Amino acid sequence: MFRIPLAMLAAIAMFVADLAPRDGGFSPVSTAWADDDDDDDAQPRRRRPAPAARPRAAPPPPPFAPDEVIARGMSENDLQALREAGFREIRRRTLADGQTFLRLRKPARLTLPQARDMVRARASVQVADLNHYFRPEQAPACAGTDCPLRHMIDWPGDTSGCGTPPRIGMVDTGLNDQHPVLSSAQLRLHRLETGQGQKASDRFHGTSVAALLVGEPGSRTPGLVPQANLIAVDAFHKAGTDERADAYALIEALDYLAAEGVQVINLSLAGPFNFAVAGQVLELDRRGIVLVAAAGNGGPSAKPAYPAAHKPVIAVTAVDRRGQVYRRAGRGAHIDLAAPGVEVWTAASIRGAKTQTGTSYAAPFVTAAVALMLQKEPGLTPAQVRARLQASTRDLGPAGHDEVFGHGLILPVNPCE
Repeated sequence: MFRIPLAMLAAIAMFVADLAPRDGGFSPVSTAWADDDDDDDAQPRRRRPAPAARPRAAPPPPPFAPDEVIARGMSENDLQALREAGFREIRRRTLADGQTFLRLRKPARLTLPQARDMVRARASVQVADLNHYFRPEQAPACAGTDCPLRHMIDWPGDTSGCGTPPRIGMVDTGLNDQHPVLSSAQLRLHRLETGQGQKASDRFHGTSVAALLVGEPGSRTPGLVPQANLIAVDAFHKAGTDERADAYALIEALDYLAAEGVQVINLSLAGPFNFAVAGQVLELDRRGIVLVAAAGNGGPSAKPAYPAAHKPVIAVTAVDRRGQVYRRAGRGAHIDLAAPGVEVWTAASIRGAKTQTGTSYAAPFVTAAVALMLQKEPGLTPAQVRARLQASTRDLGPAGHDEVFGHGLILPVNPCE
């Protein structure tokens, strides 16, 4: 058997001892077998504390459901053919236009793109896509005091006696309709069914957005249009700490609001492009419903967020009281308008209020401005509303439309004038 000479072992031991830290600790390469601590010393040497492990960055949330395809307009014959191919129906809804809207689970043997393409290939299918996720567009809560953002945009006072306000819809998380600032509001909450194993959404984001729209007049968080009737749909669920609404739920919520006769819908949420959502947006625009959406908080270099980037939708960015754009707001040619969205004072989920920042909180200012416009001229089409809003702004940044502020800061009409 091959043996290492004693002289070589001694040389190796001396080499390792030279590499070992002089305080008796260990080098990055473990040398425990060559420990040179002197346990007989009267004063034991102090060891360096082990370096704290760096926290691992949380993985990004998933962009879509891992095994689902959604489809609109599918016939029973085509659905049966897909069942025979291994697809399973998760949920079905008949939309307001009479078309069947399906949420399907793909067979394990197919990739998601393969499953989507197989569904799209059925002759009766109007549109099919992955079941993308959309998320509330709120930024981390910021510290600060109440700031008079309404004065910044010349928001009118009490307009309750000047025409009939339109019915407003919003798709968001759950909300606390018993919050003191909402308890007397003309507010109705509709919760979509959550899937098996899904947790209900929180009430924080939805409460803040609803209070901005219809909060109690005279309270610490008065609504922009407290005289309006608001129908809120909770389309969200939680997966761990991730709060999201899938594309199927978003379309179901939009269809529900259309059937309830709303004239403007606030969408303080954002996600990727989805063909089925795009089709629903066009359908609502054809039906005369104005859609307002947050531009997203992904930052200046982020891809356009949807549904804000759909052409019929009014995309809203956020600015502070000085008219400076929120640093994390999305940008692009699709941005239509700017509105206050930095340190906005609004209701917290249980009681009281706090300042919030993000494009989520800018969108309700534009939604409320649309409501005032329709209160004054109820017959306006979505295209006319968009054109009038864009023409009545305070220009920010470069002259004319730009990718940061859009057409400029929203300036609402007063229906009493």
